[in-house]
Amino acid sequence: MSVGAPVDPTPKVVQEALGAAANAPAYPATAGAPELRAAFVRMLGRRHAVVELDESAVLPTIGSKEMVALLPWLLGVGDGDVVVVPELAYPTYAVGAQLAGATIVRTDALTAVGPARVRLVWINSPANPHGAVLPVEHLAKVVAWARERDALVASDECYLDFGWTAQPVSVLHPDVCGGDVTGLVALHSLSKRSNLAGYRAGFVSGDAGIVRALLELRKHAGLIVPGPVQAAMTAALDDDAHVEEQKQRYAGRRGVLCPAFEAVGFRVDHSAGGIYLWVSRDEPCRATHRWLAELGILTAPGDFYGAAGAHHVRVALTATDESIAAAAQRLHAA
Repeated sequence: MSVGAPVDPTPKVVQEALGAAANAPAYPATAGAPELRAAFVRMLGRRHAVVELDESAVLPTIGSKEMVALLPWLLGVGDGDVVVVPELAYPTYAVGAQLAGATIVRTDALTAVGPARVRLVWINSPANPHGAVLPVEHLAKVVAWARERDALVASDECYLDFGWTAQPVSVLHPDVCGGDVTGLVALHSLSKRSNLAGYRAGFVSGDAGIVRALLELRKHAGLIVPGPVQAAMTAALDDDAHVEEQKQRYAGRRGVLCPAFEAVGFRVDHSAGGIYLWVSRDEPCRATHRWLAELGILTAPGDFYGAAGAHHVRVALTATDESIAAAAQRLHAA
């Protein structure tokens, strides 16, 4: 349970769409097929109440991780520019800033950033590693702060479909952005919601001018989602049933693991959404990691995501029901 790699089946409707599109001798469109972009807009409207999005402001990506890593460089961020990343965060936000030669500021309090030339602000809700869900009011303050400084807000929303004790909201939601997506981009992935990690299927959407600029650069770089994968993505976006089924799988696993950890003295912090538990028993995370490893339970040490994680470990719900049950049994027997 150390890596968030999906183990559940890719939906049949997606597999069938991939197979039907397998005869693909021509180059696919970097911008994505019109039906794919339309399906993405429908999905965001239907599931997340995003209404101010045009199909021209949607761009498929080779998973979401390559866009996380390349976005600062694609935007022309560089020496003298600041990229703000969460205090506890997926490491690739900082790696992308380093690749571009920018300065990294790790903080959850934007008022502490000072007068630096901020070009990009990363947010992630539900968050990896700790599963916190940012409320509408907080997201709106981030957007207002960034707009005052002409900075772009990039919201990593790959876990947006998985809310447990709080309801995740997109940065493109009108209650957050006031119906204006200028200066905002949202990154989405089908890896977790649709078990398509092996397909490398993601999107960036939001500010049409930013998306157009990304498209022009990506055309020359050959960063194109294969045609059969685009067809599979379209089928996945138009089918909500498999997403709800996957959500119930993760909810069931969460319901098994939370009480098992709590029964042996752990505290489950945050974990309001996403596919991870953020657990602690108030000791150095490497000691917790070793103790669990001795039980045959592999987790991710919290300090991998930042110094503030020094007393937590991340537990992924991406294990089979049988493995989750076995882990709970080992904890209860410890």
